[in-house]
Amino acid sequence: MSSTQTQAREENISRASRVKVAAFDVDGVLTDGRLYYSDSGQEMKAFSAHDGQGLKMLSQSGVHVAIITSRRSKLVQLRAQELGITSLYQGVDNKLLAMKDLLQSLNLDFDQASYMGDDLIDLSVMRRCVCAASVKEAPSVVQRFAHFVATQPAGGGAVREFAEWIMQAQGQLEAQWAPYLTD
Repeated sequence: MSSTQTQAREENISRASRVKVAAFDVDGVLTDGRLYYSDSGQEMKAFSAHDGQGLKMLSQSGVHVAIITSRRSKLVQLRAQELGITSLYQGVDNKLLAMKDLLQSLNLDFDQASYMGDDLIDLSVMRRCVCAASVKEAPSVVQRFAHFVATQPAGGGAVREFAEWIMQAQGQLEAQWAPYLTD
């Protein structure tokens, strides 16, 4: 790794260490991005249990977890409730305005915020947050603005990977693992 790459990596870890709120897109981040519909028009989504555990640990480590999505779905509401996520923004046309609202409600600013997105609609938020993340399936223009690009797939571990990266940067990962490692 070159000294420039090492410096960029250290800067990105420093960014993650300042995160107090982490917001996530749904389709293409918490899911694989495919939309499933039954013959009756009922929508279905698949969520990763590993990603869910990552979000729970991130929340328990002191980072406020939120969801900001342009689509509206009862399934997302149910998943958020299951994970204890109270900051849920659905049907959002302007994700930057939703993030501003979230930050204002928490008395935080963009220098304490992260966002994980996968498409052009997410760039306005990603470009403002201290720590932006994306998935390996995202278009290159989106990845270009990410401080972290997950190696695990969207809807299949990418969120967990990013959550653990934040916790590691904040010195919280071992504490979150500890209850599962005791006899």
